[in-house]
Amino acid sequence: MDRAFQRTQILTNHLLRSSPPSRLSSNACLSYSPPELSEDNAFDVEEMRKLIDGHNVEERDWLFGLMSRSGLFNPRVRGGKVFVSPDYNQSTEQQKEMTWKRIEYLLGRGAFKRWLTEKGEEIEMRRFAGFEVLSIYDHSLFTKLGAHIFLWGGAIEFLGTKHHHEKWLRDSENYLIKGCFAMTELGHGSNVRGVETVTTYDSSTGEFVMNTPCESAQKYWIGGAANHATHTIVFSQLHINGTNQGVHAFIVQIRDADGNICPNIRIADCGHKIGLNGVDNGRIWFDNVRVPRENLLNSVADVSPDGRYLSSIENSDQRFAAFMAPLTVGRVYIACSSVYQSKVALAIAIRYALTRRAFSLKPNEPEVLLLDYPSHQRRLIPLVARIYAMSFAANYLKMLYVKRTPRSNKTIHVVSSSFKATFTWNNMQILQECREACGGQGLKTENRVGHLKGEYDVQSTFEGDNNILMQRVSKALFGEYMEAQKRNKAFKGLGLEHMNEPCPVIPSLLNSTTLRCSRFQMDALCLRERDLLNRFVADVSKCKAEGKSTQQAFLMCYQLAEDLGRAFSDRTIFQTFIEAEATLPTGSLKDVLGTLRSLYALTCIEDVSYLRYGYLSVDNGANVRREITKICSELRPHALALVTSFGIPDAFLSPLAFNWIEANSWSSV
Repeated sequence: MDRAFQRTQILTNHLLRSSPPSRLSSNACLSYSPPELSEDNAFDVEEMRKLIDGHNVEERDWLFGLMSRSGLFNPRVRGGKVFVSPDYNQSTEQQKEMTWKRIEYLLGRGAFKRWLTEKGEEIEMRRFAGFEVLSIYDHSLFTKLGAHIFLWGGAIEFLGTKHHHEKWLRDSENYLIKGCFAMTELGHGSNVRGVETVTTYDSSTGEFVMNTPCESAQKYWIGGAANHATHTIVFSQLHINGTNQGVHAFIVQIRDADGNICPNIRIADCGHKIGLNGVDNGRIWFDNVRVPRENLLNSVADVSPDGRYLSSIENSDQRFAAFMAPLTVGRVYIACSSVYQSKVALAIAIRYALTRRAFSLKPNEPEVLLLDYPSHQRRLIPLVARIYAMSFAANYLKMLYVKRTPRSNKTIHVVSSSFKATFTWNNMQILQECREACGGQGLKTENRVGHLKGEYDVQSTFEGDNNILMQRVSKALFGEYMEAQKRNKAFKGLGLEHMNEPCPVIPSLLNSTTLRCSRFQMDALCLRERDLLNRFVADVSKCKAEGKSTQQAFLMCYQLAEDLGRAFSDRTIFQTFIEAEATLPTGSLKDVLGTLRSLYALTCIEDVSYLRYGYLSVDNGANVRREITKICSELRPHALALVTSFGIPDAFLSPLAFNWIEANSWSSV
């Protein structure tokens, strides 16, 4: 009865805002203390940022500032600071219109100047930097702009010829023409060769005639098509005189200058999505749509006025490969941008863990910071190391792309496929771990981390399903192996030169010194890739000897193919880390980077494949795990500096990364 009376009194005092009796007095309330007051920088964060961003730091900061200064980017005050991020409480139509208004704002201030009308390494790297900054703000803005610039614009650049460039690119850069990219269909995504849209040629009028012959042939998920695009690149089967010449690309107008849908074209919205609702994804049907002959993108093949099919590439497989060129640049952009979303999540989660406390180890002692718990360090700090590794790998991929030559196209295709799959899978893992590490606060949309999962989930499947991309990587490695064996020559390319050396041997007992040695780390990664490639070739060859076709053999060996693809990716990423580290003089920056490199390598070696295939004994596997825990503890004092080096302005993080108590106070309601 006394307890019931006591609880009633507490509730009464609360409702009447009375002072509680003295016996209910508690410890002092928690207060926010900026981590900068207690965390020191042991290295120059600006120099570290230059190293991991790699290029165009000033242009990045200019674009951050451009967005921060406009009300279109939804600035709001929380906890005494201004933050910018889209208002996801808006309706889907409002979100789509806001994405377009933001593009108009950036266009009017020269953000996209020369992006389509000039070529060269400088402009391409500036464009990469711009897209990476935009992806930090909003995936819808990144995606809608990307569909116009590097899919629509890229298709015209790569698949078109001079008259296409002169007619379309400048107006596209200025958005007098709004383009989209119609490849995917309801019935065909990754299998582009199977698209069902059909185009024939009418020699009497000098026009192509395009049709959607069945519902599964409707173009689907076409970013920009539902509301704003005036033109699209359509990938369609081309039938000439009764012969199917395969997939070709056409420029088709879908709206007039007033925004009205053109005759014989039907367009519908794809509907509400789990994320990316600021993009107007649409579906398109074509009913005897007339397309001028000159709108065939003809760098690979052409049709004469009298209806003759012309191509300097006789092999249909090689022609198809040439038509797939625009997808490579899309994968490069997606891979590189996904690293920056992971940086956002890690910066928020680490900063929160440096200010949020939970439980005391002894009576009357302060509660412990989350990041001072070894378990919390183990959750987050290896992910920071991984993002540093992938930052260097992304910079390598960008340079590989902008310095491309006909001879390097195969390498770009393989590496971009591998990195796109690895980086986007990694991004989803990091977003999930950071969401959980932020506890209930990770569920709030304004804190960004949880919401980003839905926004970026699509990256695992668009511009190529990740599982299929990894199988293509393994097939490419298989081809390199068979070519080397056939010609009895050394391996050259794709980083496989290590196959020419004696097989590395892992010591029977791994101690701390060995585990932190870069030579051992590279040997361990090369050993796994080497062995899995040998196993993959042997198993595919065995299946073929049993009467299976090459394609059937690949399908039967899919598990080895996936493991091999991941091994190739891990080894390639690690190589870029080693090269970045080698550029630094002796000092604190190099010391910290070396520790991060060891942490990244050991988390790769901790992978289950090292036990599955017998590269590590159980005891050595335990040694690896213990060393990872030890390194996490060593990097704990550098955690704030490591995420500050990401170079993301405070406004583009979230209230949870700063004064989360004030941001949730009654006065903020």
